[in-house]
Amino acid sequence: MKTLCAYCGSNAGSDPAYASQARALGKRLARDGITLVYGGGNVGLMGIIADAVLAEGGEVIGVIPQQLVDWEVAHKGLTRLEVVDSMHTRKARMFELADGFVALPGGFGTLDEMFEMLTWRQLGLGKKPCAFLDVNGFWQPLMAMLDTMVRERFLHPEQRADMFHGSDIDAMLAWMRTYVPAQADKWLDEKRRSQLKLTSEDV
Repeated sequence: MKTLCAYCGSNAGSDPAYASQARALGKRLARDGITLVYGGGNVGLMGIIADAVLAEGGEVIGVIPQQLVDWEVAHKGLTRLEVVDSMHTRKARMFELADGFVALPGGFGTLDEMFEMLTWRQLGLGKKPCAFLDVNGFWQPLMAMLDTMVRERFLHPEQRADMFHGSDIDAMLAWMRTYVPAQADKWLDEKRRSQLKLTSEDV
């Protein structure tokens, strides 16, 4: 793994542990020679992780829409900053650049970007590992919601298991390096269709 895309908050959050975990991940990426790909901002956890990589001599590629550059939130000290025309273009470009994806604590944008990557993988548009790096149980309620999706048969168990969730950076990187994507299909097979009595219009 040569590049890792990190999604995280444009705020630092209320708990100092969030920033501490972002710094720890940034330092580890630099030491392992893994280039950070991220949203190009200079604020919040985004700025913290980028600064941590750079401080350790690592490389950082930022991808940011022109609108955010105009709002003066672009990080000006990166190895490379790519300015794109929209959020949609940003997502696609970050997907192209990254070998894997990790979500640290964040808000709407963090969830939007990570779940788009999970959806693309579900549809067979990519086979890259996705991880939720936890801090003090931040992601636990989300994991519980995913379990509900499985229980209510909106998500395959194989796809629920096809991601990392934990707080150990070493364990996360080890999992990513040996990642083999699940073979579950997005669409229900004929047997499951029969069991659920679904028609083609239902799926």
